[in-house]
Amino acid sequence: MNRKEIEALRERVGCAAVLEHAGFAIDVKESTRRAMKFRRGAEIIIVTHEGRGWFDPLSDAKGDVFGLVEHLDHVGFLEGAGRVADLVGFAITEPEWQSPWRDQSHDLSLPERWQARRRPWPGSSTWAYLNSDRFLPATLLRAAIRQDHLRVGPYGSMWAAHTDNAGMVTGWEARGPEYRGFASGGTKVLFRLGPDTALRLAVTEAAIDAMSLAAIEGLRDGTLYLSTGGGWSPSTEAALRQLASRPDALLVAATDANPQGEMFGERLRTLAVATGCDWSRLRPPEEDWNETLKIKEKEKRERKEDGVPHSHRPRQGKLRPGEPALDPAARNAGGPGDVMKD
Repeated sequence: MNRKEIEALRERVGCAAVLEHAGFAIDVKESTRRAMKFRRGAEIIIVTHEGRGWFDPLSDAKGDVFGLVEHLDHVGFLEGAGRVADLVGFAITEPEWQSPWRDQSHDLSLPERWQARRRPWPGSSTWAYLNSDRFLPATLLRAAIRQDHLRVGPYGSMWAAHTDNAGMVTGWEARGPEYRGFASGGTKVLFRLGPDTALRLAVTEAAIDAMSLAAIEGLRDGTLYLSTGGGWSPSTEAALRQLASRPDALLVAATDANPQGEMFGERLRTLAVATGCDWSRLRPPEEDWNETLKIKEKEKRERKEDGVPHSHRPRQGKLRPGEPALDPAARNAGGPGDVMKD
């Protein structure tokens, strides 16, 4: 197979075709036109560059359609190229969704685009989304706004800033009633809520989960609530490594209670061992911390409506109001030489 034939195959066969043929399915809810997420069990592949590129958010693997076949099938280039050729004409399932807007400020730098947006205020659609739809309390939202971590995005969405260890905005998680994505041209590092000097580092997979855990814990003293934005880029790992390398740091894997969350948790444990900091695993009672917060707040509202403070027995395993810490001493915790897991 000569170079011309290889280039022709690269143009004719997209990464989505390889993934569907391999049994992956698109996750429409967590996809955008520029980044389509495909799942096969616990495996995740993100397709980019209009279907011509891909990367694995749980490893450093990435490349073109030929590299994808090599990655999935563990074969060499020549055999992989043959399998790509077999997929010429393979019809993929086109998702019927569109990004609700296109960012028209592409000529501005990332910090300029961030500063051009207003902070959320009571009465704004972004505030309503976070407070009413996501059940984030007003006190928590005001704390995040005071730290300049939130902006009003288009169509009722919110922007949650990712910053490097110097405090520079590198991008933002964009979430709304009908949208989920990341800043075009931005870099995922870490969303941060809390004091930079905090030594308890609670790491989640989404900014809304980080804020939800902070709300549940009442913005626990000495805690920095973090979000990786669902990725694990070299810049994210470097930022976490720097934070975890400080004396007496505790890395808390507060990732989702699902296979992807467990993989992220294992990566955090490995990082903790490498940096010599303590580590603990904190699983949400529901799949993620925002679902946990929603149930907690709904039960609280039901008790208020009934007029009897404790008329409902809390569901087994759910968080109760007034609980101090979610990770009691000696539970799922340990140092780099004595790591414990569930």
